[in-house]
Amino acid sequence: MPRMSRLIQSTAIALCLPATAALADLTAADVWADWKSYMTESGYSVSGNEEAAGDTLTVDDVVLNMDFADADEIESAGIILGTMQFVERDDGSVDIDLPGTSSVAIAFQSETGETINVAIDVSQSDHSYVASGDPSALRYVYQAGMAQVNLAELMVDGVSLGEQVAKVNMTMNEVGITTDTTSGDGRSIAQVMSIASIDYDLSFNDPAGEGAFSVTGAVEGVGVDGTGAMPFGVDTQDFNAMLKAGLFGAGTLTTQGGTYDASFNGPEGSGTINGVSEGSTIGFSMSSVGLAYDIVQRNVAVNMLVSAFPLPVSFNAAEMGSSFQMPLQKSQDEQDFGLGLTLSDFTMSDVIWSLFDPSAQLPREPATIAVDLSGKAKLLLDLLDADQAEVLEETGAVPGELNALTLNTLNIDAAGAKLTGSGDFVFDNTDLTTFDGLPRPEGGIDLQLVGGNGLLDKLVNMGLLPEDQAIGARMMMGLFAVPGEGADTLNSRIEVNDQGHVLANGQRIR
Repeated sequence: MPRMSRLIQSTAIALCLPATAALADLTAADVWADWKSYMTESGYSVSGNEEAAGDTLTVDDVVLNMDFADADEIESAGIILGTMQFVERDDGSVDIDLPGTSSVAIAFQSETGETINVAIDVSQSDHSYVASGDPSALRYVYQAGMAQVNLAELMVDGVSLGEQVAKVNMTMNEVGITTDTTSGDGRSIAQVMSIASIDYDLSFNDPAGEGAFSVTGAVEGVGVDGTGAMPFGVDTQDFNAMLKAGLFGAGTLTTQGGTYDASFNGPEGSGTINGVSEGSTIGFSMSSVGLAYDIVQRNVAVNMLVSAFPLPVSFNAAEMGSSFQMPLQKSQDEQDFGLGLTLSDFTMSDVIWSLFDPSAQLPREPATIAVDLSGKAKLLLDLLDADQAEVLEETGAVPGELNALTLNTLNIDAAGAKLTGSGDFVFDNTDLTTFDGLPRPEGGIDLQLVGGNGLLDKLVNMGLLPEDQAIGARMMMGLFAVPGEGADTLNSRIEVNDQGHVLANGQRIR
């Protein structure tokens, strides 16, 4: 996976040429030399035929290649740029004349041993690219009226498969990219990108006729704001070493809305799905500190019709989101981790409600689910080091230690009942006997349930919950909870003390 991420990143850089150094009055040769240096540092070999004439440097047959000698999947990747020109301008900047069409070639082995070759065409129109700045700080400004990415060819074991098997077409309109770079002990990049709209059309069909999938859609108002740093003098195919040396990347992607229409069929059924959202935000970061992402979609509406279900399915949500944080490298210090899930103002169509609640006994107000966990842990190995991972798999050793866990938010509000809670625990990793091999926790969690008994009554009346099971649930609530203020309100505090005793509202239950 790191190799694929690096390939995608460096390929995008190559096609857009965000180079990184020049002189106060830049020369064409300076920009071309620095760009070659940057791509070499990214793991590519660069070839091309140079010819200088006055204020113009022309480079023909520009080709970038990357070999993955120790890769299990990708074997090689190449970018054919063709002819490029670097033209010095009177204001001290350099105009980079990019070819209208470039191509990307990737070769890899499938899990079943087949050799797969992929060729992708990248074209642009009404485009310009200008470099300005000084040797240690350079700005690149790229603009294009339109840029397109198309799957040109897919070959399996030397046999070309046509568009009826695989199609990938993507069009980006009104593209603008500003890249600021600095060089020193490593290379730092800050980039701002805007795209007015992206249209895509993808389809895949099993040549054996066992399934097909297609999706078309559009995304409006795309914006990217990112920063990154690349160390010098480190093997670019050793992602773990790159992180240790200071590799860093972080950014935020936003959209103003989007729509899609998808269809599928296969041995297990067929169906259609269409959806719309009014915008999204994706935050991402990766460094020696760890990996983190945060995804939010706003005002989402989805409609589905699938053969495995007799009725159309539709739902809406004001917000759908998830977040994740984890460390990647071994450390003697505690490291942060986290996990979050948000589903707010979720509603379903009355058609779905009527399947299990035809008499409308349950409240159908919008439902909300929110969970936010954070904690501290110690990794005992580098997760991205293949050798260490292999030793871990062979020995069955524990990859890390859990030191602390905090429930920042628990909010489940649905069908007339609401459960909330928060709390935190610390863990003693020297005591693995009290809780049968798990580190002993110490701490507590506070919970409140409003409307729980009323919900149980409704479920029994609807025939969805047998009476004996409802009685068992009430007994459990009586064991772990005490009445709170207000009607049908239960409070509970669950604690684990320093002796490993478990208490519910002060009463020992373990």
